[in-house]
Amino acid sequence: MEFKAKEIADLLGGTVEGDPEARISAFARIENGKPGTICFFANPKYEHYVYECKADIIIVNSSFVPQKPVSATMIRVENAYASIAQLLDYVTAKKRSFKRYRGFRSRRFFSTKLGKKVYLGDFSHVGRRTVVGDYTKIYENVYIGDDVKIGSKCIIYPGVRIYPGMEIGNNVIIHSNSVIGADGFGFAPLEDGTYKKIEHTGNVVIGDDVEIGACTTIDRSQMGATVIGKGVKIDNLCQIAHNVEIGDNTVIAAQSGIAGSTKIGKHCVLGGQVGVAGHITIADNTSFGAQSGVLGSVKKGGQAFLGTPAIPYRDYLKSYAIFKRAASEK
Repeated sequence: MEFKAKEIADLLGGTVEGDPEARISAFARIENGKPGTICFFANPKYEHYVYECKADIIIVNSSFVPQKPVSATMIRVENAYASIAQLLDYVTAKKRSFKRYRGFRSRRFFSTKLGKKVYLGDFSHVGRRTVVGDYTKIYENVYIGDDVKIGSKCIIYPGVRIYPGMEIGNNVIIHSNSVIGADGFGFAPLEDGTYKKIEHTGNVVIGDDVEIGACTTIDRSQMGATVIGKGVKIDNLCQIAHNVEIGDNTVIAAQSGIAGSTKIGKHCVLGGQVGVAGHITIADNTSFGAQSGVLGSVKKGGQAFLGTPAIPYRDYLKSYAIFKRAASEK
């Protein structure tokens, strides 16, 4: 598909600086820009590429002041990073076609309810009394159990397993080989040193506009529900234990794990490999740097933490300076 600079600027609410008739047909990273492509510039570390880039159009922040001539047409917007995401959504939606399809040897039942133009890939299974909303795409080799509720315009990639009784909102994306609804790690120690399994009778409730990365697991609750709020983004290889609650628009990077019955607030950020202990509460707008070990509750929101045990970010940097000095004196 081909787009003009003026068309893109109108879509993004930006202004054109250069040729409004400049045309592009593909996206590229700014370091790899070439004729016919569009790039974006948001990180100051990449400014030198703006002057070297051969792309026809570059999306930049409205505050950007070039230090050298720029050969590309620039589209100035309030937030270049958000704007490129908006443009990618627009282009993807233009290309996407919703069509009804029932794959070879896919399985469903008389009590299964599939909405309009649902795509059901080859060898996928949708259980009894399960409801799937309009325009949802279920790729090949997906298992969806009985009594599941899935909203509209969801995308469920190959190999996903959704256990019986789960609830999934609208516009949810679940990437390959993720498991939604496995039993949590719940065992009662007995006097003879063995462990008795505690049955998990709850479910997982996933809100609208959630994205779940590949090979991520979200456990069903013992009782009640494990809750993933609206707009939550979870990266690959994450573990969300039973009875966890994650607030709206929280983001969790790869290989992070949250232990059982913990409550994460809204708009929180967990970097890669963050480990969160069980039965604690994290306030809204809290951030944890990569590999943080969160052992206790955070009652005041708007703070950033780092380290194991996690402590306020500035305190960690002071402590690290002392560790480094002590090591160099040996």
